[in-house]
Amino acid sequence: MRRSILCSIVLLVTLPALFAQDQTSRPRITGIAEVDLYSTNVEAAANFYTTIFDSENSSAGGCVWSDVSQVANGAEANFHGFCSGQNLRLSKPPGMLPDTFLREIAFAVDDVKATKKYLEAKRIAIEKNSSEQYFAVTDPEGHRIGFFQSSPSAAPSSGHMRIIHAGFVVKDRASMDHFYKDILGFRPYWHGGMKDSDTDWVAMQVPDGTDWVEYMLNISPTANKQTLGVMNHVSIGVKDIKVAAASLEKSRANMRADASPKIGRDGKWQFNLYDPDDTRVELMEFTPVEKPCCSEFTAPHPKP
Repeated sequence: MRRSILCSIVLLVTLPALFAQDQTSRPRITGIAEVDLYSTNVEAAANFYTTIFDSENSSAGGCVWSDVSQVANGAEANFHGFCSGQNLRLSKPPGMLPDTFLREIAFAVDDVKATKKYLEAKRIAIEKNSSEQYFAVTDPEGHRIGFFQSSPSAAPSSGHMRIIHAGFVVKDRASMDHFYKDILGFRPYWHGGMKDSDTDWVAMQVPDGTDWVEYMLNISPTANKQTLGVMNHVSIGVKDIKVAAASLEKSRANMRADASPKIGRDGKWQFNLYDPDDTRVELMEFTPVEKPCCSEFTAPHPKP
């Protein structure tokens, strides 16, 4: 009898605390703030990305990306989009070469402290290198996901050329959906495959913006470095793919790239280039020009 009473008291004490954790609201996640890539030759990679960003400057004007800092020993380079407020960071991998050269995707949030508290309430482990402006976690398949405090004046979803999504290999869609959809609030944007009946790619859009992550499904566990470079990629939105490709025409002799732009299975014009470590950089128009395969879009498109 006494044991039963004690158990009841414990439940009365702990249930409100558990309920309060469940009711912790998720702060806004507005878009991609930064993509970090590993590079075995930071100088060569920096030249590659400078060429891409300079092509936008020459063709679109106004909104520019700039290499705002490069470590003297070639260990790191950082590009900043002055209109998009985003960063693309290059750094040498520590020690052995990683399986993926996509080091981290970081999102802009309107309250980084509240976001950290929310994820802790969801039993998500926080990396130790957190600060007042940033912290990182790992998703169920080990991808590093960061969160940056966005300023009230920042506009992470504007600008002529900006990062609109990043993709990575996913083995277990259900566990990833639990993290991105159930916990972080990401919403389905589009899914498709090489065949109309297949689902090889799933786009999950941030809950309070139009940027997204892309699950790359059905990838062989023995895929080689080149294949993984295609799958673990970053996508940069452009207003006009043909203008962007033409601006890169003279430089393409020194970089690996598709022969010409094409319309993807999602109905959007795209053009693929590959950095010195075979990481795919997908230039993509913001909106489709034809009906997509496999499924309709279920969320708003990004805008230039």
